[in-house]
Amino acid sequence: LSVHIQANLEDELVQEALKSGVDLREYSKQVELELQEVERASIQDYIAESENIASLHNQITACDAILERMEQMLSAFQCDLSSISCEIQTLQEQSVAMNLRLKNRQAVRSQLSQLVDELVVPATMISTILEVPVTEQDFMEQLHELNNKINYVKEQAFRETMACADVQHVLEKLKIKAVTKIREFVLQKIYSFRKPMTNYQIPQNALLKYRFFYQFLLGNERAVAQELREQYVDTMSKIYLSYFKSYTSRLMKIQYEEVAEKDDLMGLGPRFFTKPSLKNRNTIFTLGNRGAVISAAELEGPIIVPHTAQKSDVRYPFESLFRSQHYALLDNSCREYLFLCDFFMVTGPSAQDLFNAVMGKTLAMFLKHMESYVSDCYDSIAVFLCIHIVLRFRAIMAKRNIPAVDKYWETLLEMLWPRFEHILEQNIQSIQNTDPQKLGFLDTRPHYITRRYAEFSSAIVSINQTFPNERTHTLLGQLQVEVENFVLRVAAEFSSRKEQLIFLINNYDMMLGVLMERAVEESKEVEGFQQLLSARTQEFIEEILSPPFGGMIAFVKEAEALAEKGQLERLRGEEARVTQLVRGFSSTWKAAVEALSQDVMRSFSNFKNGTGIIQGALTQLIQYYHRFHKVLAQPPLRALPARAELINIHHLMVELKKHKPNF
Repeated sequence: LSVHIQANLEDELVQEALKSGVDLREYSKQVELELQEVERASIQDYIAESENIASLHNQITACDAILERMEQMLSAFQCDLSSISCEIQTLQEQSVAMNLRLKNRQAVRSQLSQLVDELVVPATMISTILEVPVTEQDFMEQLHELNNKINYVKEQAFRETMACADVQHVLEKLKIKAVTKIREFVLQKIYSFRKPMTNYQIPQNALLKYRFFYQFLLGNERAVAQELREQYVDTMSKIYLSYFKSYTSRLMKIQYEEVAEKDDLMGLGPRFFTKPSLKNRNTIFTLGNRGAVISAAELEGPIIVPHTAQKSDVRYPFESLFRSQHYALLDNSCREYLFLCDFFMVTGPSAQDLFNAVMGKTLAMFLKHMESYVSDCYDSIAVFLCIHIVLRFRAIMAKRNIPAVDKYWETLLEMLWPRFEHILEQNIQSIQNTDPQKLGFLDTRPHYITRRYAEFSSAIVSINQTFPNERTHTLLGQLQVEVENFVLRVAAEFSSRKEQLIFLINNYDMMLGVLMERAVEESKEVEGFQQLLSARTQEFIEEILSPPFGGMIAFVKEAEALAEKGQLERLRGEEARVTQLVRGFSSTWKAAVEALSQDVMRSFSNFKNGTGIIQGALTQLIQYYHRFHKVLAQPPLRALPARAELINIHHLMVELKKHKPNF
């Protein structure tokens, strides 16, 4: 109650009445009367508008009826939509089910269609396999199809497919027929290799066109595939052995008749004196044109045809025969290895084993032949050239990526290297054992042993350029040391030092000239002989200047030695000696130089070397005379009257130029 009273007191009208001091009971009655007046007025308004209200009531009633009918229609539509929604859902479910059934049927149809297609053996295949020759393209195509069907049936039989039983016997008969025809064809091709004068590369190329035949046999009839492989290996092994054995035998008939023997060593006397024809001789220590065999043009050039060479009466050194023989081996080995890998579908160790089965006997025959020849061969240049031919052929096969005969090359090198070293060691030993006193008459010209060494060393160095080998350098170093010792031993047989120096210079110059002409100029051998030649030439110049100008030279050396010690005062008593030396030089130098020049040109066989020695001697003479001038210009000798008689250095050089234009 207190809450309602409080709420009424907050009313605006109540608050206004309270503020005006009106009695609330009176005010309440007044309000009630006003409300009754308003009510009567409102009733009168309703009565006045009764017709309109009635009309509105009728309209509302009519609207209610319409809305009711609309409600009924919408309810019907709602029922219809619910029904349609159910139908759509049903249709959707039916569609999903039908789509699933369709996919399943398509998958089954695909599998069954492939199965049927693979299992069905068409009449075309049967007639082609039975009647068409194996060389026809149709047979090859149907053979591919047959192979696919056989593999498919094997796969399905493993899965226990019942339909396979219906076609297995048909496919088996077709397989047997195809295997029989292929076997006959391949054997016919293999047997055709055996006919004399047959170029076996032609049937090999024909077999490569039908390489699928072997693949078919390998997959379906391994026994027949093995039989064909063995037949091929047996046939080709015999063919290669027969061909190369005959070719090797005929090649050896056109070798030089005269070859190096065990007595053809550097330290032994010449064996060839009178021979019927130079073209039937081989060089022992000189390379000549033999090095062409390892040139790019000849290394892979055409092989030698023996009967053509015999008709032309042409003969060859062993290394040319070796190159021809092994280039034929290289060419055939490459072709055979590629054929085996391609036709028989082998790689790696299997390919190597098959190649060895085909070429093994031939390679063994080659090794036996080489062992027989090398054991009695004393031609070191031929052996060394053979080594480098092998090195180059091995590089060619490595470039072609064919490892078929790598082992053969290694075996050959293991055979050739020791023989080359043995022959070289024999030559070294022969030089060691050479006694200069047993060589007979000696002169200062180059000795035949040093010429042999120069030719041989230049030959080995020039061959060794492309494939340097430390073993070769070591052996050549030993040989060079022995030759240098030999030259010194022979030089010691001459009584005078001058003759000894002439002999040494002639031999060093000859060896250096040959080495620089035919080998590498920067080789160790060239460097060593240049140093030896320079040292002996300088000593010889001192030797030939000594007789005519020895007094002046000795005085210059004595004076320079005293100058170094600070004892030049000791030269004051040498006036007479100096005067004699000055006047003697002025009066005799031209004749002495002329005699010196003639002596040098007589002593040295190489004109260029002799001219160089003369120029060196005159240069040395000018230097000594210049030093003589400097000594006489020192305080103890500066006042000597003989200084006025000295020849001007420039004038002396002009006179020498007139006397010797080459100076």
